[in-house]
Amino acid sequence: MNIDSIRNGIVIDHIQAKKGLEIYDALKLGELDCSVAIITNARSEKMGRKDIIKIDKDIDLDLDILGYLDPNITINIIKNDKRIEKYHVDPPEQIVDLIKCKNPRCITSIEQELKHVFILTDKDKKTYRCKYCETLKED
Repeated sequence: MNIDSIRNGIVIDHIQAKKGLEIYDALKLGELDCSVAIITNARSEKMGRKDIIKIDKDIDLDLDILGYLDPNITINIIKNDKRIEKYHVDPPEQIVDLIKCKNPRCITSIEQELKHVFILTDKDKKTYRCKYCETLKED
C-alpha cells in the first residue's frame, strides 16, 4: 500500500491499533476541508501494529483529547516535506465533556447544562474521577 507523503501538515503516529477512527471522530477531522488519511494496523517494530493519521494541513489539535485517548502517540509537524517538530502528549489533568459520568445520582445527571468534568487522580494508572461525585471513569 502506498500513501503519499504530505508537504505541510501533521502526522499523528504511534496510535494504538484500532484507535485511529476514534481519534478521527473525537478531533472532528471529517469536518476539515483537506485530505486526511487514516492508516490502520500498520506494522510497527516497536508496537507490533499501530494506526497513523495524516492531515494535509497545519491545524490546531486538541492535545487533551489526544492525551486522554492515547497518551503514547507522537505528533509530527511537517513543513516543506520535512519534519520540523516532534513531540509526545501527556494525559491531561482534566477532561471536559469527552466522557459522561455514569452515576445516576451525580449532579450532572440532574443539571443537564452542567459540563462533565473528570480529573486525573492517578497518572500512572491513567485513572479519572468525576469532579462532582468522584465516580471512577468506567472503561
